Amino acid sequence: MSITKEDVRHIAKLARLKLNDKEIGYFAGQLSKIIDYIDQLKEVDVSNIEPTNHALLIQNVFRKDIVEPSLRQDDVLKNAPLKEEGFFKVPRIIEEQ
Repeated sequence: MSITKEDVRHIAKLARLKLNDKEIGYFAGQLSKIIDYIDQLKEVDVSNIEPTNHALLIQNVFRKDIVEPSLRQDDVLKNAPLKEEGFFKVPRIIEEQ
């Protein structure tokens, strides 16, 4: 299938692109090559190929949800630049009205 200059003008209008005649000719050739390549792909026999959505076999890996001891509050806060009453203290970013 060949893409004509009129096809390119129409596509450019839909995309709101301003193309000069040189660009229209260039893109007509480029789009025709793309369509020709897609037509080649249509000729490939894929009747025995299972559809995939990813090139590699992927399997989710879940870890067991095991309750473990957490860090002590003192250890968590020991490197905090500001702390108050056992919590991180951060600068106010919302003004009160």
